[in-house]
Amino acid sequence: MNELQTAVSERAATAAPGPRRVVVGVAGSIAAYKAPFVIRLLRQAGHQVKVVATESALRFIGAPALAAVSGQTVSTGVFDDPAAVEHVAVAEWADLVLVAPASADLLARVRAGRADDLLTATILTSQAPVVLAPAMHTQMWLNPATRENVAVLRERGLRVIEPDSGRLTGEDSGPGRLPEPERIVSQALAVLQQEHRRGDAVEEGRGGLLNGRHVVVSAGGTREPIDPVRYLGNRSSGRQGCALAAAAAEQGARVTLIQAHVASELLDALPPSVSVIAAGTAHDMLHAVREAARDADAVMMAAAVADYRPVSVPATKIKKQAPAGAGRASGPMMSIELTANPDILAGLVSDPPRAGQIVVGFAAETGDDDGDVLFHGRAKARRKGAHLLAVNAVGEDLGFGDVPNAVVVLDAQGSEVARRQGSKKEIARLLISLTAGLVNGS
Repeated sequence: MNELQTAVSERAATAAPGPRRVVVGVAGSIAAYKAPFVIRLLRQAGHQVKVVATESALRFIGAPALAAVSGQTVSTGVFDDPAAVEHVAVAEWADLVLVAPASADLLARVRAGRADDLLTATILTSQAPVVLAPAMHTQMWLNPATRENVAVLRERGLRVIEPDSGRLTGEDSGPGRLPEPERIVSQALAVLQQEHRRGDAVEEGRGGLLNGRHVVVSAGGTREPIDPVRYLGNRSSGRQGCALAAAAAEQGARVTLIQAHVASELLDALPPSVSVIAAGTAHDMLHAVREAARDADAVMMAAAVADYRPVSVPATKIKKQAPAGAGRASGPMMSIELTANPDILAGLVSDPPRAGQIVVGFAAETGDDDGDVLFHGRAKARRKGAHLLAVNAVGEDLGFGDVPNAVVVLDAQGSEVARRQGSKKEIARLLISLTAGLVNGS
């Protein structure tokens, strides 16, 4: 076992309270060959595993291989042993149901409530948390039908891990690749840990400020392509958004982070329970935020979303023009026509994906001849109408990156609610506390 597997196994062993019983579902996908690695990591962490495979899955990987790594017989059909009512027995046995890989067909059948094989019947019957790790071709993953199925499943409380982007079958590449087994196991066991903590909180009559709530956070700076190699961007690092996601998880929330070009080390440092979705451009961000926010109690827009994008983007690199005339210092000028991007924050306020949703925005401002930072922040608060707007001054050594932050929090009328200066973690905890008060009606 390599160092990465050792680290993941140690993390997995502490991610859930004691040995647990895990049903690993395997659906029909070429990525089914990775299922034994998922099973092996679970067993190395001390958990019991029962494999339930679809008939199509067994066309990609044999039942003997799955039985060998799990240590138990592989089940497939509802009628393999009718007297045992196996779908009920397996569902009641499970502390967690993890499907890896979950094909597009499996997602559609689970969304429809089908129970025509042992895996879907088990999912429909089980009261345990269900985690789905999709794997499919990019065009299938991005198809509106699949996107809607995923959104509905998440709204119902099933956890759908965002697939990786990379090489697929053949020469194709893009989103839809099954995540590596280490990430699947880590996120699945984090769900178990979250459920355990939630159960403890209910039993003891206590919990975090956002226990049982869903919070969507955006982070990082979007990039608007100019050509295949250049883009319009900004200096946002995503640190404040990641701090918000961590602070919300700290208070018991289920957190979805929509990230635009955030450094991998920041994402790796997040609590494993935080679901991460990539959104590179303003339009990607708009789609991802509104979809994730369908069942969210609060949306916190910390991302620096580009206000404008090029009207057209050529398919080939724009070539630099040679200077006209010997000794000329510069070449001919080039202009790029821009058009406005949608205002995601204002749209969340005017047309919320869910009624009663709390919306929190950020305003990175500089002073000018018309007024100071707070003057422009108050005007933006009234214009946007968010429940809270965190106004902060930005510049060469202010706001962006690994530096302290200072915010003044305003309400929708531009009145000051709070102010704080300190680390991004301290700012995040202030904003999460204020947001939780609004979500809980206090």
